[in-house]
Amino acid sequence: MEAYAVIETGGKQYRVQIGDVFNVEIVGAEAGTQLTLDRVLAVSDGTILKIGSPTVVGASVDADVVDLHRGDKVISFKKKRRKGYKKTIGHRQELMKIKVSAIHAG
Repeated sequence: MEAYAVIETGGKQYRVQIGDVFNVEIVGAEAGTQLTLDRVLAVSDGTILKIGSPTVVGASVDADVVDLHRGDKVISFKKKRRKGYKKTIGHRQELMKIKVSAIHAG
């Protein structure tokens, strides 16, 4: 079994391995830079699993910022029947595509 970690960023939790590419909410990094995620909830080296309470002390995940982009448009529509009330709201989340380069167990 390969090493993996469970990280938290942007209010969401992700299970990551080395080489994984996924989208997270923007945390203030430029495209092409190195990013260190230190909010690691659990980390495994392939044999032993360390679970934090709430985080694992000294554990971190290094990732490269591949791209900054916007997600798909989400439409929220509200309506009250027979009242003449309707409201449409659109939202596009700013996202960052990152690639995991290293997992440090701490």
